[in-house]
Amino acid sequence: MSEQSGRVVRLIELEKLIPFEKHPFVVREDEQMKMLVNSIHDVGVLVPGIVRPLYDDTFEIISGHRRKKACEILGLPYMPVIVQDVDLDTATIIMVDSNFQREALLPSERARAYKMKLEAIKRQGCRNDLTSDQVGQKSARKTSRDLIASGSPDSSTQIQRYLRLNELIPGLLRLVDEGRIALTPAVELSFLSTEEQKLLLITIESEESTPSLSQSQRMKKLSQHGDLSDEAILAIMLEQKKPEAWNLTLPINRISKYFPPSYTPHHMEETIIKLLDSWKRNRQSH
Repeated sequence: MSEQSGRVVRLIELEKLIPFEKHPFVVREDEQMKMLVNSIHDVGVLVPGIVRPLYDDTFEIISGHRRKKACEILGLPYMPVIVQDVDLDTATIIMVDSNFQREALLPSERARAYKMKLEAIKRQGCRNDLTSDQVGQKSARKTSRDLIASGSPDSSTQIQRYLRLNELIPGLLRLVDEGRIALTPAVELSFLSTEEQKLLLITIESEESTPSLSQSQRMKKLSQHGDLSDEAILAIMLEQKKPEAWNLTLPINRISKYFPPSYTPHHMEETIIKLLDSWKRNRQSH
């Protein structure tokens, strides 16, 4: 045992450290993990994990899941931790706040983490007025959203948006994580019913296109009036987007081999257009 800032640091076997129940953050074996492994290899675990006692001499990890993984990779038997005897709700709040110090978090991770913190605060008797809309509420009293924002990197309004992501079906949420659907359109889509979201996902996959903010807003409005059918979703998704979104540049070094050396870029463009016109006519005739 040792002391750090007045708190006792203990070395506990890795097999006795249990992951936090429904831990919302993914422990990835990425470049950051490699750096952490190298650091622990060179100088050890500089910042102890935080755990709480469970049963049979086991401990639930509140903070330190990535450090435990790094220790496992290195084959270390122990990890330094600080034991805090706290209840589940307090542990949840500490777990969420400590993990938000990390830089790379997926939107789905933030969404699940904020939901867990909100539920913990609710159980502690605080208000819940977070998921009604995107517009922030003004109040002289602190709302649950304000309390969640304490210790978090996001504003209360941004937290409200992340909370809405929990209403998305997994397929759409995956597209948000991949950056194919931006946060604000995703929030609008979260107001669609589960069946409407499934229809939208089918259309996205078939058309290989994701909805813009204006398209998402139109779908939400139709959904609120009970008029969002699969035909309406397809019609909205097939709307032509702004011309600048469709600009296309063909690298000369890739297409010049198909033309005589004397052809200028203008001649190449004209020839390509003629070939595409011919292809379109043949396609329509079949």
